[in-house]
Amino acid sequence: MRVAMLGTRGVPARYGGFETCVEEVGRRLVDAGHEVVVYCRPPEGERAADQPSSYLGMELVHLPAVRHRVLETLSHTAVSMLHRSISDVDCAIVFNAGNAPLIPVLRAHQIPVATHVDGLEWRRSKWRGAGRRYYRMVESLAVRWSDALIADAVGIADYYRTEFAAPTELIAYGAPIITDPGSDRIAELGLEPKGYHLVVARFEPENHVLEIVRGHVASDSRLPLVVVGSAPYGQEYTAEIEAAADDRVRLLGAVWDQEQLDQLYANSLTYVHGHSVGGTNPSLLRALGAGAYVVAYDCIFNHEVLNGDGDYFRTSEDVAELLVASEREPQQAVDLGGFAREAVRRYDWDDVARRYEELCRRLVENGSSRRSGRPSGRRVMTWTDSAELSAVETTGPGEDARPTARADVRRHADARV
Repeated sequence: MRVAMLGTRGVPARYGGFETCVEEVGRRLVDAGHEVVVYCRPPEGERAADQPSSYLGMELVHLPAVRHRVLETLSHTAVSMLHRSISDVDCAIVFNAGNAPLIPVLRAHQIPVATHVDGLEWRRSKWRGAGRRYYRMVESLAVRWSDALIADAVGIADYYRTEFAAPTELIAYGAPIITDPGSDRIAELGLEPKGYHLVVARFEPENHVLEIVRGHVASDSRLPLVVVGSAPYGQEYTAEIEAAADDRVRLLGAVWDQEQLDQLYANSLTYVHGHSVGGTNPSLLRALGAGAYVVAYDCIFNHEVLNGDGDYFRTSEDVAELLVASEREPQQAVDLGGFAREAVRRYDWDDVARRYEELCRRLVENGSSRRSGRPSGRRVMTWTDSAELSAVETTGPGEDARPTARADVRRHADARV
């Protein structure tokens, strides 16, 4: 098969979950004998003509985009779908439901389409008013016009089933397992193994970076908080984070060096994960695969991945308490991180790629004609923000029933021995 992957920044993966998925799945599809074409945006300030034409066996097509928070993704996807190379693919994987208005372009080429719908994009704080209404609308269009929908978390699959009576292909991401990363690259940053807490996140409010920084600053933590991340269009929120930080907070900005990033995950005493709306998060999987003890924001998506092998927070006060506790009993944090690394092996990229391959094969066999029984895209119920929050809060363990990893670590150890 010849498979197109579009709607992302492309590969090499340097930015987020979609790009990681494209790289890990695409390279394996190539190894299985398929042709994969990935539509990429050149890094800002660089020319498309100067970019490589292939990567790990995947064919790369570099095309421009309008560098604007609202228009960047959609403009690049539009140019990709109009590029001459799209006409000879057998099927397409479109990432991000925000690209759904453009799916008819692919259908006009008789190309079957699967849309990876990602998380609850309309819940992101950067989308207000018209932006939020747009992302509610494109969910409906993705349901109506896609030949298949891909969800990367049970919570997302449940949302589309409840909201639209729409089935999804539940395919999560994989977790890289890091067993012997070394520490020479963190030494370059003046850090020591198990001598710091870590945050890796795009600077957006729903990732709770500000609350994490405030919690650390308010705590009696002796270890520094290392913050990796930035926000291309979030200067105001970035300024709030910088203002909240004290001299114990190390703001590193974006780290593109993957070896150094692996060492940062693996050598942290605590990895604090604040993501709340995006389904299964690759950064969380990467931290678990590196053996980090995880403190995650208390939401359905993080409960699904951690499965009890970590702690949860809702407030800055929770963060302060958990960071100090990890410093008080560091060996328990290390032990729990080791347990979690073994458990997260169930997120396997080889299995993920196999399931994408099976989905693509079904798309090619069925063709791009509208099959009977596809959902209409009409909502069978309407969720308000408050209703959605209630659903998230009650789906996972309640406040009193929250698993406390630190208290249970010896039970974990006894059970697994």
